[in-house]
Amino acid sequence: MHGLINRSLQCFVRDTYGQEAWLRVAARAGCGPEGFEALTIYEDALTDQVLSAASALLDKPREALLEDLGTYLVSHPGLERVRRLLRFGGGTFEDFLHSLGDLQGRARLAVPDLEVPKIDLRGHTPGSYTLSCRFRLAGSGYVMMGILRALADDYGALVMLDHLGRQEGAEILSVRLLDPRFSEGRQFILAAGGGQGDG
Repeated sequence: MHGLINRSLQCFVRDTYGQEAWLRVAARAGCGPEGFEALTIYEDALTDQVLSAASALLDKPREALLEDLGTYLVSHPGLERVRRLLRFGGGTFEDFLHSLGDLQGRARLAVPDLEVPKIDLRGHTPGSYTLSCRFRLAGSGYVMMGILRALADDYGALVMLDHLGRQEGAEILSVRLLDPRFSEGRQFILAAGGGQGDG
């Protein structure tokens, strides 16, 4: 697993639950209190151990923890770069959904060896979609749910999301766009800088 993914998980636990919580999770997972280097590749099993330790010590189901991680990746002020990478997908939430198939390419422009989930979107009726999320980390669909929820708020859209389980190695999400202009979204300026963080 790429160190950026593990580092994001570490920063999520630290920023949300405090440094002491991270130290307890790290000790239980056996990864050391210093945590992860962003540009190092780690065994997938270590990522799984950190998730299991965090779930047990924070008394939170893995699925809920992963969804919160997805929300954190988009909404935390220190991770404005992630939000910007996603918002480049379009001017509306629906545009953003249709751009998700290009997410791997956009991520690799930023970090060439970074592997992110492969996303496929299928439309059914207007505003109704299924999204398949394929990645080697079990539960990545829940991370995507958190990202979608946070981006819907960011765009000002009202969306209903459901995790439908696994089919043929992919996690399947139902996405229903109830109102694309439900509220005023957050400002997004294409050329803006800022929001530097270590996540």
